[in-house]
Amino acid sequence: MKKSTFLYLLPALAFLSCSEDATNDPLTQEEQKFIQTEENQNNVEAAYPEETGAVQQVFFAGEQMAVEEINGDYVYEGDILLPPDMLTSNPIKMIFDEGEVPTVSRSVGRTSARWPNNTVYYAIDGKLSSQNRVTEAIKHWESKTSLKFVKRTTQSNYIYFTTGSGCSSYIGMIGGKQNITVGSSCTTGNTIHEIGHAIGLWHEQSRVDRDKHVKINYSNIQSGREHNFATYAQSGFDGKEFTSNLDFSSIMMYGPYSFSSNGQPTITKLDGNTYSVQRTNLSSGDLQGVSSMYPTGNTTPSYTNGDTYIVDGLKVLRMYDRWYAYTRYGWKEVRQYQGYWFYA
Repeated sequence: MKKSTFLYLLPALAFLSCSEDATNDPLTQEEQKFIQTEENQNNVEAAYPEETGAVQQVFFAGEQMAVEEINGDYVYEGDILLPPDMLTSNPIKMIFDEGEVPTVSRSVGRTSARWPNNTVYYAIDGKLSSQNRVTEAIKHWESKTSLKFVKRTTQSNYIYFTTGSGCSSYIGMIGGKQNITVGSSCTTGNTIHEIGHAIGLWHEQSRVDRDKHVKINYSNIQSGREHNFATYAQSGFDGKEFTSNLDFSSIMMYGPYSFSSNGQPTITKLDGNTYSVQRTNLSSGDLQGVSSMYPTGNTTPSYTNGDTYIVDGLKVLRMYDRWYAYTRYGWKEVRQYQGYWFYA
């Protein structure tokens, strides 16, 4: 199960919009033909199964990372959406000196990647077909975890299940209305997966220690989509894992043919064999992770010494009950004040 420490605790940032600085050559006809076939074969998720977009290098939480822009959405690892107002095309100042007036515009209030009181509010688009996919997925989550899913009335932070080209979700509670798209090909299992993202889970194959368990076959990956296989450490984020080993049974695990350009596996076990991807239920590893994130009686997010988080838009390390950020001068202690970070 993917680590808890890349659960970001964010306010909504009024960040600069991203420019299309970097593009890749379009996929070959063979690659395009294989995309939808591969997704159907493995029953895994993609926000836009039949479309590709320009790959951009953007800055998120002070770290540079590659995302794919498709129809105005910023897509990470195929089905994860990143809020555009939390991305910039160039690095910006995130830590200010004592007494300095911050220059980054931010909206009022704070949001948390974890849902308070173990309660997720939601609504379903009336135009969404086969709504039982959503209701059955919600029943599964409620039967296996401490989370409660409550139909939204006037709550400002909620999940909105709606139609789309494919399956996609944001990570954690980002604040306000956040879509989970459930395209016509998305199953109940795919919906369970996307709810996993919405409550704060990332993909299993991107955990920091994944190379001890799997081999990534880059020669089989669609051109321009290699960035989807970076570990979170390679993307600038690190931390503990929920479990001691990669969980092949996790509902958050990529399929072995994800983003394949030629019908050959992109992910195999170290011995070269493939594995079965499952989209039926939460695994024991998934449940262990969710239990750590949402213990019974949880009301507010807590911080663990030794873990990294994204708080107020900045990646920070919690240590000795204080906050530290990595700068060009090394690790420096920082503090929060009214949604901004300052050197301590």
